[in-house]
Formats: sequence, structure tokens, C-alpha cells
Amino acid sequence: MSQLEGLMKDHFIEYASYFILDRAIPELRDGLKPVQRRIMHTLFKMNDGRFHKVANVIGDTMKLHPHGDASIGDALVVLANKDYFIERQGNFGNLLTGHSAAAPRYIECRLTQLALDTMFHPTLTEMVPSYDGRNEEPVALPTKLPVILMTGAEGIAVGMATKILPHNLPEIWKAQIAVLQKKKFALYPDFAQGGLMDVSGYEDGAGKIEVRAKIESKDRKTVVIRELPFGTTTEGLISSIENSVQKGRVKISSIDDFTTDQVEIELSIARGSDAKEVIPQLYAYTDCSVSVSSNLNVIDNRKPVQMSVTAITLALTEALKNQLKRELEYDREQLIDRKHWLTLEQIFVEKRVYKDIENKKTSDAVRKAVWDGMQKHKKLFVRPMVDEDVLRLLEVRIRRISAYDIERNRKEIEDIDRKIKAIERKLKNMVKTTIDYLQGMLATYGEQYPRRTKITEIQAVDKRSVARQNLRLSFDKKSSFFGTEVRGDLFKLTVSEFEHVLGIAKDGTYRVMNAPEKVFFTGPMIYGELFDPDRGTEFIVVYRDKQKMAFAKKIKIEKFIRNREYRLIKDKGGRVDLLLSSDQLGTVHLDFVPAKRQRLKEADFDLAELEWTSPTARGVRIAPKPIGKVKLIPAPEAKGKAGKAKAKPAGKGKAPDGSSGSSSGSSSGKGGQGDLF
Repeated sequence: MSQLEGLMKDHFIEYASYFILDRAIPELRDGLKPVQRRIMHTLFKMNDGRFHKVANVIGDTMKLHPHGDASIGDALVVLANKDYFIERQGNFGNLLTGHSAAAPRYIECRLTQLALDTMFHPTLTEMVPSYDGRNEEPVALPTKLPVILMTGAEGIAVGMATKILPHNLPEIWKAQIAVLQKKKFALYPDFAQGGLMDVSGYEDGAGKIEVRAKIESKDRKTVVIRELPFGTTTEGLISSIENSVQKGRVKISSIDDFTTDQVEIELSIARGSDAKEVIPQLYAYTDCSVSVSSNLNVIDNRKPVQMSVTAITLALTEALKNQLKRELEYDREQLIDRKHWLTLEQIFVEKRVYKDIENKKTSDAVRKAVWDGMQKHKKLFVRPMVDEDVLRLLEVRIRRISAYDIERNRKEIEDIDRKIKAIERKLKNMVKTTIDYLQGMLATYGEQYPRRTKITEIQAVDKRSVARQNLRLSFDKKSSFFGTEVRGDLFKLTVSEFEHVLGIAKDGTYRVMNAPEKVFFTGPMIYGELFDPDRGTEFIVVYRDKQKMAFAKKIKIEKFIRNREYRLIKDKGGRVDLLLSSDQLGTVHLDFVPAKRQRLKEADFDLAELEWTSPTARGVRIAPKPIGKVKLIPAPEAKGKAGKAKAKPAGKGKAPDGSSGSSSGSSSGKGGQGDLF
């Protein structure tokens, strides 16, 4: 078992490492995942200026990629739709509508000029054998672009994920110039879909952003969506709007999608509403407003690391400076090589060294004659001559010697000297050289990539304030169910999904709910009204326990857990007789349960004597004996007030012992008033 456990552990670590390093997470240096790098390398090898069938590109890439053709095709389409590196011809799908690309045999592609100018340098590219050893592939492309920030990336690996949002390319170049000039900078995402964006929570790539669709009011009854939030499509957005319409959250009568290469979704507003009311609802309840999180994990030096946008910009700027230095040094070496050869050729011809080999009969003697003849003029050498130079001089044809142009040769050497001096000036100040390069890129390509997503301050929509009262509640006395799916005649309410409802039953149980679909009350419901959690609701409760002893208490219901059942009566088996508002005072008249030799048959209790207590408290015992009937006698000053709501008993029916427990008034609670008023 221990051997198997060790074997599984080793294999899992190898699998996880492969998945993280060679599949899902992009490389910091060139910003590409392995499959993307293989596609780019293949397109560069195939490049002849013409378009290539995507199917052919996939086939050639499979020589380097150990996985299937579908993964290559999907990656190529995604990379092409970034609009930076691959020029498209044919149907590559639509980012706006979500439609997929045509089959690879029908579409064509080639590298863009931007990619050819910045992504490749074969002699400075480190190569390794492919998975089967038959070909070579690059470890990383020697790019001079901030690919990982400009394209963004998403990937899920073993125990790790990355989500890098795309940024605006000219803005990244300006940020890199600011880095070189040691100035402050800030970078924010930019999306192909456009839209509006709030970056207050971006936190240098470690937070999230709020993205919204661009919605215009065409007229009072019509709104048009012009741009989409990042990560959505027109189909998904329309689906979210339809769902909200079905739930009654947004009043839309029809949806028309006219999207082509530009988004245009026209929404007709239903009767009874207008654009001013509907637009906030669209942001609150549909995908017109989404939150996007960022998680910057990249591969650096064959290790996964978490970085910020600033750290990546600094690293890419330093990498750009080093890459430009390497290319300048390479160009200088090439020029020195060319000057070295031109100088040798000049000496060989002008000094007539070739004459020394006319009477030599062996190859060794010929090489020695050339070597000795050239060494006489070694002060003119650019660098020491080697054996390969002798062989190359011996390959110079007689025609070349006879047509040799001394002036042209000297002019070319002078041009090379000027170029070498220019390169050395650049190498002495790489900061200025890098800034000049970035400014040149801005001048050449800056206008091709304008910012598409507008940065603005987005005020969060309070869903409570824009919510429609579209949920109808009622109580069915026969089934004792209350909710939106109940068809009853009692406690009819119309509420929004965010409003709370307080329901109290005859047995003293109560709940605070958010418009339930269907909830059961063990006793008949005697109260059902809107409930304000911030203010609470105050009551005077008069009840009898299972021994028919009467109690009263003044309470305030304010602390609660939604949908949890609470009890106003401590012991089961009791019943609420009166449920009054806290300011509805008077006298409670109590008739005792008849008994033999009973001299005292009734009692009165003044509700003004009650003190505040908690809803779960037993309350004040208001009579010394079991009670058969409870009746409220209103205070004298309240009797003559016109329009004053009268207190109602908490229901009629049999008392627990079978005697009548009814009091004057009705207990139907119709109209949602319950027994409070």
C-alpha cells in the first residue's frame, strides 16, 4: 500500500506540474500558453504573405502539440479574435452574439504585420525538441509586446486558476514609457465589447470591476442596448432579460435584436412603465451589469507566481529593454561580420594576395599561401582571421575579382561603420532607446487600438428601490397555507421580492418572511402585513395558555432570522385572544370559567399598566383563575373618534376545554388587516 501511495503521489505531482506549466497558465515572457505559442510559431514558419487554410495550420501545429486538433482549432480562433496577431478571412464566429466559427476547412488566416514586426527573431529564440523529438519548438517567443496584459488570459489548472483581464495596448505602451521615465502610472482593463466600467475596486489587478452595458433611451417607451459588458453575449443578455420579465422584475413588452458587427438590442417598454424606470431595473436584475474579478497568476522561470498589474508592467518593460539590447547587439555583430569579410575581400583583391596561389600544387600549400599573404596586412583586419575565412576567400570566383569595385566596397564599409556607431550610441543609453521604440510603436499602431470601454463611476443600483411589487400573497383558511402560490381570500398582499412580511398564527407562532411561495401555519393566521426590519412592529398581546390562564404583554418584534418560526406563547396549546397596536389602550374584561360555589365570576385589567418586554417573555398574569371569555373595552377617549380603527379579537372558536372562547367582533381578517385593527 505504501508503494502504491508513493507512486500515486509522484504521478499526481507530475500531472499537476505539467498541467500548470505546459497547458493552462500563460508564460510571463511572451504571454502565451503552449498551444498558442505553437500556433504562432507554425504560422511564422508557414508565412509567405498569403492566407492559409486553418485546417492546414492545425495540421502543422499538431507536429508540435501532443493533444488533439480541436484544442488547437479553438485556441487559434480565440487568438485570432483578439485582433492583434492573426488576420482572419472567413467566419471566425462573433464575440458579440456568441456564434461559433465555421469549420477549419472553410476559414483562412495569416500573421498580422504587428506580429511579424514584434513577435519573432529566429536567431535569438531558444528552441527545444518537440514532444516526439522530430521537430523543434520555441521555449518562449522573443516578443517585444506586453502580450499578457493586452490580450488577457483565463485558465484553470490543478489547484490553481488565472484570470487576467485585457488592457488597452497604447495605454500599456504609455505606462512602459512612464516606467522608464520613473513616473507614476495606472492601467485599467479595456474590452472589445465596449461598455461602461467602474475600476474603483480593481486594486492593481487583485480586485474586481463593475461592467455595464451601454443603454440609450430612444424615447419614453423604447431603450436600446448599444454595447455589452465583458463576458456576455447578446444571446445571454437577452435570455437574462427574458427571465427577469417572466419573474415580473422588468416591464418589457418585446425584444428585437438587430445586432450585426455592432450591438443593437431594442427593448419596448410595457404599458404602465417608462425608460426612466426600466433602465435601473435592467442594471439591477439582468446581465446588463456584471462584476468581473481578476486573479493574476502567471508562469515565471518555470514557476507559477501571483503578480499585480504594476509588477507585470515593470517586468515586461525590463524584458523589452533586454530584448532590444540583444537585438542591437546581434545587429552589431552581423555588421561587424560583414565589415570583417569586406575588409578581407578588399585585402585579398587589392593587395593581390590571390597571386600567391598561382604556383601552388597542393591544397595545404594554397591555404598556407593565402594565410601568409593575408597576415602581412593583419593591421587592417577588423578582427583576427580564422581558417574558415581562408576557405571562404578561396571560394571567391575569378569573375568577382575581375569585376571588383574598390569604391563601392569602401562606401559599403563606411555605411557599416556609421550603422555600428549608431547602434553603439543606442546601446549606451538603453532607456532612451526603449522609449524611442515605444513612441515609434505608438505612432505606427496607436490609432488602430482606441479605448473601447469607458471608465466611469458607477453608482450601485439599490434593488429594493427599483423592485416592482409584483408578488401576490394570500392565506387559505382551509389548508392553512400562506404564500404566492396560494389562492386564498385572507390577508391578500402585493409585495416586492425584497419586502418582508410578518405572519402571526392563532397559536402564537410567527415568522418574518420574504414573500414565501408556500408556508404552513399550524394555527389559523390572524395577522399578515408588511414588516419593516429597521423599525420593527409593536403589539399588545393578550393570550391564554393551555390551562386557560390569561396573560398580557407589550412587545416589539424587531430581531429575527428570516423564515424561522418563533412563539409569542411560551407553552404549546395556548391561543392569542387579542392582538392590538401598542397605542390601542383600554380595559380587558375577563369572564372566569364557571365553577361550583364561585363567588367572583369576572375581572378587568387596564392595558395601560403593561410595561415593555421581549416577545418571548410570558408577560403579566392578568387574572387569578382560568378564563372562559376575553373582551376588550376601549378607553373612553378612543370611542368617539371618527374613523378610528377598532380592535378585533384574535378569532372565535372553542376554548381548549370545549367552552366558548369567542368575544365580540369578527375574526376573519379580510383585506390583510388581521386582528390588529
